[in-house]
Amino acid sequence: QVQLVESGGGLVQAGESLRLSCAASVSIFSANAMGWYRQAPGNQRDLVATITRDGNINYADSVKGRFTISRDNAKNTVYLQMNNLKPEDTAVYYCKAVGLVYRLMRADYWGQGTQVTVSS
Repeated sequence: QVQLVESGGGLVQAGESLRLSCAASVSIFSANAMGWYRQAPGNQRDLVATITRDGNINYADSVKGRFTISRDNAKNTVYLQMNNLKPEDTAVYYCKAVGLVYRLMRADYWGQGTQVTVSS
């Protein structure tokens, strides 16, 4: 069974940093992309950053220059380094595996989310 487990969230003050991790229970090498999304109360779930199997990276405009996504295929883990956090970054952050192959089937998978709260 595929499980994505996020960790590293918490309560910080504006300007501080956090590093989120997403550990997969299976190899992420086959995934077309790994991504981080976030959802604030009352809002839709929005893309934060993605990294493809080839290493191509995409960021939401709101986090460019502050957040860095990376992946370690050997550890089946994806990271999101978040610097200079702002109150508007407060949300539940979700990890997503796009097009992950498991038991010969390719599908998308989500983690359960981790809360990030930034106080002003």
